[in-house]
Amino acid sequence: QPLLHTAVFALTILQALASNTFTAAVYEHAVILPDATLQPVSPEEALALMNKNMDVLEGAIKAAAQQGAHIIVTPEDGIYGWRFTRETIYPYLEDIPDPAVDWIPCTDPTSFPVLTCASCCFCLLQVLLWISILRSLILFLVTRSSVLLFHYSFSSDIAVSALMNFSFFLPLQYNLFMSESRSFNYPKEPEAITFETPFGKFGIFTCFDILFREPAVVLVSELQVDTVLFPTAWMNVLPFLTAVEFHSAWAMGMGVNLLSADTHNTGLAMTGSGIYAPDGARRYYYNMETEDGHLLIAELDSHPRLSSASSSAVNWSAYASSVKRFSPNDHDFEGLIFHDKFTFTELTKPEGNLTVCQKDLCCHLSYKIAGKQQDEVYVLGAFDGLHVVEGQYYLQICTLLKCKSPDQNTCGQPVETAQTEFEMFSLSGTFGTNYVFPEVLYSGVQLAPGEFEILNDGRLISKTRPTKPVITVTLFGRWYERD
Repeated sequence: QPLLHTAVFALTILQALASNTFTAAVYEHAVILPDATLQPVSPEEALALMNKNMDVLEGAIKAAAQQGAHIIVTPEDGIYGWRFTRETIYPYLEDIPDPAVDWIPCTDPTSFPVLTCASCCFCLLQVLLWISILRSLILFLVTRSSVLLFHYSFSSDIAVSALMNFSFFLPLQYNLFMSESRSFNYPKEPEAITFETPFGKFGIFTCFDILFREPAVVLVSELQVDTVLFPTAWMNVLPFLTAVEFHSAWAMGMGVNLLSADTHNTGLAMTGSGIYAPDGARRYYYNMETEDGHLLIAELDSHPRLSSASSSAVNWSAYASSVKRFSPNDHDFEGLIFHDKFTFTELTKPEGNLTVCQKDLCCHLSYKIAGKQQDEVYVLGAFDGLHVVEGQYYLQICTLLKCKSPDQNTCGQPVETAQTEFEMFSLSGTFGTNYVFPEVLYSGVQLAPGEFEILNDGRLISKTRPTKPVITVTLFGRWYERD
C-alpha cells in the first residue's frame, strides 16, 4: 500500500508539472586525456584522471542548474577520453548494478566512483532541485561511462534522474566507430532506451549510432520519442558531416529535438555541439580557435510534433520526379567526396536550372547568384551508392557546393570559407528513401537557422536571400535497407 500511494503521488506530481516547454543545456567538454601507454595504469591513477574531468563536468552542471536548466547532456568519452586498447581501458571500467536495484550511490558509494559522482552532484543541488520542483525543474545528467559485464566492456550512456529519487538508464552503444572495437564490445541486439518526463518522452543513443537505423531511427519512428539525448565525440568531416551541420539536419529530418554534446579537441577536429529543434538550431557552438569547453542553454518545445512549427510529412521525390531534366549531361565530370565518386556539373552562369544524375538519383537545382567571385567555382553533385570507408552505409546525396579552387579536380575537398553570395536556391532529388536530412552550411562553418525550409514536395529552398556566402546546400539521404 505505501508503495502504491507513493507511485500515485509521483504520477500526480508528474502530471501537474507537465510543461509545454523546457530548458535544455549541453556542455562541450575539453576532455583531460590520459597519457598514451601500452600498459594499464593503476586504478588509483585512472580514478584521479576521471575525477579531474568529473570536477569540470560538475561545474558545468551547477552552472546549468543556476540558469534554470531542466536537463543537461555532456559528451561521449567525457570522463576518461580515449587512446585505449582492450587492456589499457580496464582500470577505467566500472561495474554497473541492475538499474532496478533501489540504491542511492551517494549514500552508499562502495566501488562506483562515476555513479557516486553523478548521484552526489544531485544531492549537492538538492535545495535547487526541490525549490525548482515548483517550477517543473528536473535535472538529468547524460554522460558516457564504461560498463563491465561478464568480462566484456561496453560503451554506455547514463541518464540520472533527480525527481523524487535516483534512477538511471543504461543503453549500450550498438554501432562502434572504427578503433572503438579495440576497447569495447557491442550488444548482440540494439537497445532502444526511452523514459518519460514531464517534458515529453526521451531517448538516448551515442555518436556513430546516428548514422544507422537502429537504434536512432527506431527511437523516433517506432517509439515516438520527442527528444533525443546525444553524447558524441564527433570528428568533423566537410562538406557534409560536420557535427553542427549533420546533427541539426538529423533533428529537422526526423522531426524531433536533439541535444548534442560533442567533445572539444581541435587537434582531432572535434567541436560542434547544439540544441536542435525540428525547425532549426536554437543554440549551437563551433570553435576551432580555442581549447575551451562551452555551455549552451536554450528553450525547446516538449512535444515538437504537436507544435505548429513542426512540418507535415514530406514526399522527398514528389517535385523532382515531376519535372524533366533541366540540362544535358554534356559537361558532367566525376570527383571524390570522402572516398565516394560523385557526378558533378558546374554552375557556369549567374542564374539557371541544372540537373545531374547518378544511377536512379537525379538532382535538380534552380539558383541565382548575387555576386560571384571569379576564383570561386560551384558545382551541383549527385551520389547514389554504398559508402564503405569508416563504416558501411548506403547514401543518396544531392549537393550544391563550393570547390576548393577553380580546378575541377578539387571539387569535393574540404572548404571552410567562401565569398560568393546567392540570391536564392532550390534543390531537390528523386530519392528512393524517406530519410533525407537537409543541410545548409555558410562560410565559417555556420548554420542558417530560419533562412531555409523544406516544402512538402521535397524541395529545399531559401526563404530569403542568404545572409552569408554558401559552402554547401545538401540533401543527405540514407537508404537503410541497402546497407
